[in-house]
Amino acid sequence: MAGRNGPNGTNRDIRDDFRAEIREFLGTRRAKVTPEQAGLPLYGGERRRVTGLRREEVALLAGISSEYYTRLERGNATGVSESVIEGIAQALQLDEAERIHLLDLLRGAGTTRPPRRQPAQQRVRPAVQRVLDSMAGTPAFILSGRGDILAANHLGRALFSPVYADRARPPNNARFVFLSPHATAFFRHWDEVAGDTVAMLRAEAGRDLYDRRLTELIGELSTRSEEFRRRWAAHNVRMHTTGVKLLNHPVVGDLDLPFETFPLPDGPSQFLLTYTAEPHSPSQDALNLLASWAATNTDIERSTPANDSQPTDWSETPD
Repeated sequence: MAGRNGPNGTNRDIRDDFRAEIREFLGTRRAKVTPEQAGLPLYGGERRRVTGLRREEVALLAGISSEYYTRLERGNATGVSESVIEGIAQALQLDEAERIHLLDLLRGAGTTRPPRRQPAQQRVRPAVQRVLDSMAGTPAFILSGRGDILAANHLGRALFSPVYADRARPPNNARFVFLSPHATAFFRHWDEVAGDTVAMLRAEAGRDLYDRRLTELIGELSTRSEEFRRRWAAHNVRMHTTGVKLLNHPVVGDLDLPFETFPLPDGPSQFLLTYTAEPHSPSQDALNLLASWAATNTDIERSTPANDSQPTDWSETPD
């Protein structure tokens, strides 16, 4: 069967990666649910070797045989019915993001298509860019599933100027979070942002393990960041479509900005991301100040001081 080359240059089954992901994902989910949480009696006392559920306990809760569940956890996903998937999801207390991720992995384990050698370059239509530019008072971005900033309006570039300071293009949020020395200052709740970032990359990988650019990004982050490696091994996935981002911008200081994301029809993984501020709040004042500063600077990245600096007076920053 066509597949990516193995270590000896031989073709291997392209489904092996998905099977490994299924095994590790279900194993980490089992470890998170105790018998007490699942409503099961606790047998074995101190002799119990696992803190979470055993395979046979998941099978019991899902209404399937222990042998069948064991085969499934080992990646044998052929012919899995919707009712079985639903039973496992309930047994493991999966949330919506985890359930979708499991479905993606099961679907991938059943594929026979070869990996794409060269994924298509993601592009933003001119009409979409005009929509971004029309949102003059709202920082707005188009993101890919791997965290690339594919497009932004001027205020968006000003807000994320520390991310744009990395000359690699397109700028990438995940690379900034884990590799930039300024990330922990820019994101006031860096630990939460880091967890969300890895969880979204994990979900994206479940949709397509053979996205070469995503694979290269994960490889780079795994090689260069111990924090990323540790979080990646947890196999957490998350849908992070709304919330409040707490930033410390080097020009205007602290901002508390609610955000919303909206999927776009242009590709399987393109999203419109917008930030707003509560009316008449200090964050709105800071956002207005940032807009004024951005209006006087055509090269925002070069005009932005380092994140460990105190906020500066935008009116004294050179064009």
